[in-house]
Amino acid sequence: MYTEVTLKTDLSHLSDKQRKMVGIMIEVAEIMDGLFWRQSYGDKDALLSKIKDPDTRRFAELNYGPWDRLNNNEPFISGYNAKPDVAQFYPEDMTKEELASAPAAIRDQYTMVTRDADGKLKAIPYHVYFKDEIEKAAKKLEEAAGLAEDAGLKNYLTKRAKALRTDEYFESDLAWMDMKSNKIDLVVGPIEHYEDKVANYKTAFEAYVLIKDTAWSKRLEKYAAMLPELQAGIPVDAAYKKEKPGTDSDLNAYDVIYYAGDCNAGSKTIAINLPNDEKVQLQKGTRRLQLKNAMRAKFDKILVPLSDMLIDESQRKHITFDAFFANTMFHEVAHGLGIKNTINGKGLVKTALKEKSSPIEEGKADILGLYMIGELLKKGELDGNIRDYYVTFVAGIFRSVRFGAASAHGQANMLRFQAFVDSGAIVRDTEKGTWRVDFDKMPAAVEALSAKILKLQGDGDYDAVKAWFKAKGEMPQTLKDDLNRLAKAGIPRDIYFKQGREVLGL
Repeated sequence: MYTEVTLKTDLSHLSDKQRKMVGIMIEVAEIMDGLFWRQSYGDKDALLSKIKDPDTRRFAELNYGPWDRLNNNEPFISGYNAKPDVAQFYPEDMTKEELASAPAAIRDQYTMVTRDADGKLKAIPYHVYFKDEIEKAAKKLEEAAGLAEDAGLKNYLTKRAKALRTDEYFESDLAWMDMKSNKIDLVVGPIEHYEDKVANYKTAFEAYVLIKDTAWSKRLEKYAAMLPELQAGIPVDAAYKKEKPGTDSDLNAYDVIYYAGDCNAGSKTIAINLPNDEKVQLQKGTRRLQLKNAMRAKFDKILVPLSDMLIDESQRKHITFDAFFANTMFHEVAHGLGIKNTINGKGLVKTALKEKSSPIEEGKADILGLYMIGELLKKGELDGNIRDYYVTFVAGIFRSVRFGAASAHGQANMLRFQAFVDSGAIVRDTEKGTWRVDFDKMPAAVEALSAKILKLQGDGDYDAVKAWFKAKGEMPQTLKDDLNRLAKAGIPRDIYFKQGREVLGL
């Protein structure tokens, strides 16, 4: 299911201080990895010590537990039931109704929830619950800050250490947004909500250590400045695009040299769009980080061989890395567009749509990114052939739908696939078992799906979103059969990493 990729890049341009700082950042990431194990499964050592078969043990390490993340979290070790929706964030016997009526602290994104002596839900802040590990990580961040030669990076690392100790991340998020000239970057802390399958309230610990690719980043600069113009042009009524995206967003390419925690569990992230805090987004925008080396590995090792089996022979010439890179990049750009607050008083979109907020947001980003590519091509702001982007995008659905319906991205892929089939934008050749894009029907299908999702988000229509997932979120048998052919051919679903200080020679 996985193929190994060695994570390294050229570090020869770094100073001795910078190389030492990278090593310390990896140590911080290793601490985040341990914290995620505790949030997701519990006692890592207790699990691994009782697994005798080395391959099974390695599979448990890749999945951060005994559940297969690329197979709808099905248990692969006997004696385990389905993965609890609560993970370790809440007591396993907690109900959704109990959560909904509990004090606000129980739903806070930076608290672990237990029961007190009377059996009532009790919130414990992350910095208290994980006190020893948090303090160790914070001290290492301060040590790294002492080595930082870039003023913006020094400021961020210092403020991030404080944030870990207090669970107050706003100031460090702003500091991260203000960094412009740093060659090295570290994404660290409790960030994404995917692991909480109950309500997407809780954030999970993770870390990326990154080296900036200045040449590729230069090519991407202009698109961040175009966000307000892109927002004005999205295909939905004015009420659903009245928010103004921050113009301080930036768009850069990086080589990633270490993954840890949530982002390393199961399918691997190839692009980042942060911070998630809507207040930061409206004030400063976001930073969009394209992880070029990881992206290239997935393209070469998975997307190309997959396309040779599932894409119509006449359209395989349209599978290109530049289109794959751009589709991924504009997915991240699209996260900053649309609407964060409902238009009818239901509060934040992510609150109104509950556990469906993450998959519907991923669906928006995918389809709206493709819509924007079409618009930019028309304006002459982007090079290439729209057919490359369309065919590579569809091949990308086959790649990422293999992650299963347990992930937000997997659920989003299923809705999009069904919408394309229903509209006739993609068609299957039953004799050859291949798929082709109908280039005449695809533009209208992209626009209609973009508009549908944007409206559902703006309306905060939880019931409609839930009904849509129920009706179209299941994988049809034909697609299951096609994906099984890929597995039988030995085409991996995803990658895993050989990484760390030894790999980098640190």
